[in-house]
Amino acid sequence: MARENSQEIAVGILGLGYVGLPVCMAFAESGAKVVGVDLDERRVSMLQEGRSYVTDVPDERLQAALSRFHPTTQYEALGDCDAVVISVPTPLAKTGEPDISAIVGAASSLAPVMRKGMLVVLESTTYPGTTEEVVRPLLEEGSGLQAGVDFNLAYSPERIDPGNKQFTVVQIPKVVGGLTPECTRRAVALYERIVETVVPVSSPRVAEMTKLLENTFRAVNIGLVNEMALLCRRMGISVWEVIDAASTKPFGFMRFEPGPGIGGHCIPIDPLYLAWKARQFNHEPRFIQVADVVNRMMPEHVARMVADVLNDRGKAIRGSRILVIGVAYKPGVGDYRESPAMNVVEILYRKGADLRYHDPHVPGFSYNGTSWRCVELDEEQVSGADCVLILTAHPQYDWEWIVSKAQVVVDARGATRCVGADNVVLI
Repeated sequence: MARENSQEIAVGILGLGYVGLPVCMAFAESGAKVVGVDLDERRVSMLQEGRSYVTDVPDERLQAALSRFHPTTQYEALGDCDAVVISVPTPLAKTGEPDISAIVGAASSLAPVMRKGMLVVLESTTYPGTTEEVVRPLLEEGSGLQAGVDFNLAYSPERIDPGNKQFTVVQIPKVVGGLTPECTRRAVALYERIVETVVPVSSPRVAEMTKLLENTFRAVNIGLVNEMALLCRRMGISVWEVIDAASTKPFGFMRFEPGPGIGGHCIPIDPLYLAWKARQFNHEPRFIQVADVVNRMMPEHVARMVADVLNDRGKAIRGSRILVIGVAYKPGVGDYRESPAMNVVEILYRKGADLRYHDPHVPGFSYNGTSWRCVELDEEQVSGADCVLILTAHPQYDWEWIVSKAQVVVDARGATRCVGADNVVLI
């Protein structure tokens, strides 16, 4: 018997990253027993000790949930769960094709411990067809059970925005598509425990495509505004003034802003999942290709801006001290994976810059074999830099102070546009 609305329900979460861990907290706080599985022993040990590594889950919240939340590396612990959510990472392979090996591994490991009546929901971002064409046969073959008959199967795309205090797991509507109407009903009932609004759709494929459309929409529009920034710079027009003016239109316009590229675990990747799948249907996804090309150009563009600024001051990149402000992929988080700042840093370092950085959320990082440590953001570092380069606009920065102490600022995020200083060059 389904127990999604019962306090006694047991929920398993596969993958305890920036998606899986907040979901664990939400289910535990709803009164469910939660088993969290991750193959990273270090992560599991930290969680068992009440120490969080995810921005949106402070230690205090984790510690309060440990009476109902049980992190482990063992799949066997999922055997008594009523529902299991798969939220493992899905990066791109070096060939540019989708890498769903983590999904395959999770489904293959889950199958032997499944039982009749279990609900399995895939949350990992992937291409349309994965739930039915990949996950379903793995679960059926490994368990001896039939999807839609002996167990329920559904897809529900994760929509978590790390660091977003306004829209958390609870406030973001949850799209759900089941293999059968009963699969959808059970998945809806499961998520109704933790979110305010659940949106059922007709199939897993629709739910899978929904996530790809959401992030492809963002990638294409960011690509468009980045191209506008390139054009405006050549024409001597402030792209920021143009965007501000266009934003006054009360309909038909949605504000996007230029930057040094696109980052995060979704926006740079999801459109390429869709493009890969589209080619299997003899469809060439031109909008996605053009946006990807433009967005990938931006780190080089920012590096050229730095070179131009230094050249105007009679200096070359080689040997010049450049202070980078912010390297995380977005404001308010410490995750620098997939951050466009990494590409900018590498370009400038390769050109011989004396490169330093400050980021309140990133004490150190390594990229392509080179390691950096965060420096103090003091007057000596700012005023002693030949160029201050803003790549991530964390909210705690005092932009007026930085601009007042810097020789020259290249602002790739528009963070200082309201300061109105002559030593600032905006993207």
